[in-house]
Amino acid sequence: MTNDVLNQATDKVKKLRRSRNDKMVAGVCGGLAKLLGVDAALLRILLVAATLFGFGAGAILYLAAWILMPEETAETI
Repeated sequence: MTNDVLNQATDKVKKLRRSRNDKMVAGVCGGLAKLLGVDAALLRILLVAATLFGFGAGAILYLAAWILMPEETAETI
């Protein structure tokens, strides 16, 4: 009984994963866009702006996300 409840709960949880299909470099923006339900191009523009106006902070955040975020598996596509 508890396994059924646990499986149902984990099926509904959205997981942050790097996209395998919607990627320009590593899929970070594509995966984040899928999770948030926005266009990946918008996130890419915001990332470039954060990099230019934040003295490279956007690039550092992207690199950290690339290292820390797992890539989505074939089951999650």
